[in-house]
Amino acid sequence: MSTETAVPARPQVEHFRQVLLWPLRLMPVRGSQGRHAKPWQVLADMGEASPWREVVDEFTGDSSRFHERHYNEFVTFLPYVQRFLYGEGLPKHGQPGKTQGSPMRVFRRHDIAAVRVVPRPGDAPITLQTVHVDLYFFLDVDLVLLNVEVVGDKLGLEQAQELMYRFGRAYPAGWDAAGQALHCLASAEWLDAQGQVLAASDANQRDAFMAHVSTRRAPRMSAHWDYVMQPLVGDHSDHEGPLRFRQIEYYRMPLMAYLALDRPRALTRSDFVRLGLVTGSSPVDLSGDCALPYGEQHLSDFEHKYCYDRFWADAGAAPNTRYLCNGHAMVVVGDAASQFYGCRDRGVLAQFRHQHFLVFLIAHFQKAALLMYSDRLAEALKNLDISDAASIRQFKRAIREGFGSFLRFTHRYWFHELSEQAQVRALSQMCSQHLGLDALYAEVKERIAEMNQYLEADSLRRQANTVVRLTVVTIFGLIGTVTTGFLGMNLLAEADAPMGRRLGIFAITFVLTTALTVYTMVKSKRLSDFLDVLSDERTTAWQKTKALVGVWTRKDD
Repeated sequence: MSTETAVPARPQVEHFRQVLLWPLRLMPVRGSQGRHAKPWQVLADMGEASPWREVVDEFTGDSSRFHERHYNEFVTFLPYVQRFLYGEGLPKHGQPGKTQGSPMRVFRRHDIAAVRVVPRPGDAPITLQTVHVDLYFFLDVDLVLLNVEVVGDKLGLEQAQELMYRFGRAYPAGWDAAGQALHCLASAEWLDAQGQVLAASDANQRDAFMAHVSTRRAPRMSAHWDYVMQPLVGDHSDHEGPLRFRQIEYYRMPLMAYLALDRPRALTRSDFVRLGLVTGSSPVDLSGDCALPYGEQHLSDFEHKYCYDRFWADAGAAPNTRYLCNGHAMVVVGDAASQFYGCRDRGVLAQFRHQHFLVFLIAHFQKAALLMYSDRLAEALKNLDISDAASIRQFKRAIREGFGSFLRFTHRYWFHELSEQAQVRALSQMCSQHLGLDALYAEVKERIAEMNQYLEADSLRRQANTVVRLTVVTIFGLIGTVTTGFLGMNLLAEADAPMGRRLGIFAITFVLTTALTVYTMVKSKRLSDFLDVLSDERTTAWQKTKALVGVWTRKDD
């Protein structure tokens, strides 16, 4: 009899979807008249020179494309969120008005049909079909979100874990002793509809990445992600492009994953931890389990913090469905045999691709926008030179523009509640809490308010100084005015003099009066100090005399 113990079969992923959502900061674009140009308009104006085309969605295009899943998506959200996502439609019949589109604009490219990846050196290639590759733009916020959705069938659980862990990385974190990129895919190739390679990853070219960081102090994107973004280019890239962007978050792209398994109940706690925290796979022992990625004490509250188990039961329309969310990732695991779980119109798959995707998008858009405002404040301070008047004016303009933009963001895009549906509300709160949105918003709001208060205080100080100077000029000018105007007295009776003489006297008087006024303005601060001493009854005559002499002899601090 054999003493060998068979390793239990691991669950298989019958259907796998992965959605990447990478926020990037757009650098300002100036239009032909010097105004701030809308980035999506710049992209649309490129025509055939760009692979991106604006998406006419089901809410604004042909009504025959509007399905029940779109209706379910719409009614999930509260009215102010609906206006953000879909805009406003035609008014009631007989009332004047026009439609107001959504402040969110979507562009899509159709040339990328699939991606062929090798997760680790020696692994068999995996070909995933691309559902769509999109760019999301937002009105009045200089951000773009890259969205890539891929799908595959009949994958091993370890393959799915490795794809989640390695696919969405903009560039390698480092290299091992053999020169292999760490944590990235060993190989990645974008394919067109005929299977031809459009672009391939160059993550193993260590020298190119290191040289770029050494000279530019900015990371270099891998070639296959650089291809996806074109004609948008990195701000520190050598390539020319009408739109330039900067990294604003971590190089690991936030992701969503949908796994339909043949036996979801066969997943171990370690499997759920690796899926929920996106840590990659691990070798399986004889019991069919794998080691925990972190210490047990660190993971003691994993289920409470990262799992939404309302549907993790044998009953219900979608039995054995579990949601995992850590902010960076939102993962749903369920039974492939459940018709409702895999339904594209009414089931969990439809919710994943519509309602839950929008919840995830809004959370990461809000975080990226707040980080962008923080970056803009830091850049304004970095560029400030207090000895340069032009730099000071640019600083004030940047702060005021940032303050106005932040107010518009608050009233247009900042939501605490997205929906009253229990599941959507719970997932939204989990995303918000793990991303720390409330604390980040409060911090950025406080910084912007402090900057704005500084500008207001500086403006009041300048106004006060101006009032003081005008007061000094008025006081000293009052002496001459009263003296020369006493009883209408004219020291020089030149009323009947020839016109040329009178014009000459007027010109001389004008020049002398102007010179005296300008000189008084120059000495206005010292004269103001002298008036303060003169009005103080506690000072002696000698101290007042010294203060008068100090107008011409004192050195300013």
